[in-house]
Amino acid sequence: MTPLENPASVSPLVMTFALAVQQTAEIPTHSIGSPALWAGFLAFVALMLLLDLGVFHKQAHAIRIREAVAWTVVWICLALLFNLGIWIFGGPDRHVLAIQFLTGYLIEKALSVDNIFVFIVIFSYFKVPPMYQHRVLFWGILGALVMRGLFIWLGMELLKIHFMIYIFGGFLVITGIRILIPRNEEIHPDRNLAMRAFRWMFRVAPTMLPGSAAPIDYGKKFLVQIDGKTWATPLLMVLFVVEVTDLIFAVDSIPAILVISQDAFIIYTSNIFAILGLRALYFVVGGMMDKFHYLKIGLGLILVFIGIKMAGQEFLMRKLYDDPERHSISPVISLAVVVALLAGSIAASMIWPAKKTPGTPS
Repeated sequence: MTPLENPASVSPLVMTFALAVQQTAEIPTHSIGSPALWAGFLAFVALMLLLDLGVFHKQAHAIRIREAVAWTVVWICLALLFNLGIWIFGGPDRHVLAIQFLTGYLIEKALSVDNIFVFIVIFSYFKVPPMYQHRVLFWGILGALVMRGLFIWLGMELLKIHFMIYIFGGFLVITGIRILIPRNEEIHPDRNLAMRAFRWMFRVAPTMLPGSAAPIDYGKKFLVQIDGKTWATPLLMVLFVVEVTDLIFAVDSIPAILVISQDAFIIYTSNIFAILGLRALYFVVGGMMDKFHYLKIGLGLILVFIGIKMAGQEFLMRKLYDDPERHSISPVISLAVVVALLAGSIAASMIWPAKKTPGTPS
């Protein structure tokens, strides 16, 4: 018998890895997302975005709070109607899938609050006029549609290897704990690696003429012609930084939603519905971020719960139930925990407002 044929000569770690790959790679991935459903959803998103930019926001203008609230309500209602459609027409597992969609939507919506805070800092630093902020966010959404799809596909492929659930789960727990630990962090866009990379890749048009203190207004253009050469405007740089920021946030949000559902259609649609409403939500809560100071605690606890659920639910189920077929926490329990933590953190922010620092206006 050759050394390769002797099982004792194979490392236990290698054997464990091989068995994990063999057991999980053969698990079929079921999804309610038929080609017709995927095509219909993408067509719906494209139609809504065309109406948004080509009709309702054809002329660049500052978004008023009433308009932002109206669009926020529209996107929430559309998401809930879509959720109702899953509940009614989603097949044999429609009720479970509908709960998974709603849970994923709420998680992504809550995590979007951090995006909004960073967007405020970016727009303030680059002095982006309010009338052009919606345009930047619109094109940022288009990039997010592609990037989130790639991230979801990559995450689902990685989860076919069983031990990746422990890596993803541990990552979410660590991320949640980092959010829970108070730190005085300041965001400095001028030190942003994305901005440095952009300046390295593109010629950035000057912001002011020599000898003049007045900034150059390039309007809503992303590219301009100067002396026969194409230059990127500062607005395109802002868009690039926003896209990179969303990519970084996707590293947290995609593993979190992969715990909730294994259906690619449910994961993607709940993610995209939350992102589509992000622009309007930005203009609604942009000036009220300090009023939800406990929301970060809620988000941190949600990520810790999801991480523990992902990495330890099989162990917990074996300890709690004497049923080999029961290996996952009920989607209803997950939804209840997410809703309770979000509602509790918002209620706590209202009951115990943030203390005003001396010298700040009330």
